[in-house]
Amino acid sequence: MQSLKTANMVREILKEFPISQKVQQAFLSIDREIFTPNGFAYLAYSLDALPMGANQWISSPLTVAKMTEYLQCEGADNVLEIGCGSGYQAAILSCLIRRVFSIERIERLLNEARVRIKHCNLNNINTKLDDGQNGWSAYAPYDRILFSAATHEISPAIIHQLQEGGILVAPLQQGDKQIITRFCKHNGTLTNKEELEICSFVPILSGISN
Repeated sequence: MQSLKTANMVREILKEFPISQKVQQAFLSIDREIFTPNGFAYLAYSLDALPMGANQWISSPLTVAKMTEYLQCEGADNVLEIGCGSGYQAAILSCLIRRVFSIERIERLLNEARVRIKHCNLNNINTKLDDGQNGWSAYAPYDRILFSAATHEISPAIIHQLQEGGILVAPLQQGDKQIITRFCKHNGTLTNKEELEICSFVPILSGISN
């Protein structure tokens, strides 16, 4: 029954946005209900973002699909995600990229995400409690970096941890708008800036919280 609901969810995503066969298979491999907050199971397969406490949200499956496609995962060996949240985006990426590293600043959310990831037997996801703006230098450089929260700028630490020729996708705050933006790294700097679409993400915050 859950696989049927997931398949229906993927069909709804495809009505709104084209995703590759590999990304479709990733979505079919992960049961979103496992990552859905308590009390919202009946909305697990809708295209809605759902609240999960601490003023955070599990992104809409449509948003996760778009961010995954924009990241251009083909050929990437490792990826750093800033903002683990529920763990759903990391789970999708784990089906496409060999090693996933995901940082979360809110300890309670990270602990819940770890339980979900373990339940799914996703052994290629590594998680860390930290301020995401610091990145995770121990495993750098990364072929891909994905921000799952909106930021005003990309810190030098994050740019340094992106592989030369690598791709970074982030919701950038520009005035009163957020825009999903993609960069490539060339000669140590972010170039080839592409503004992809207007979006709505929670803002990235500094420090660690319980």
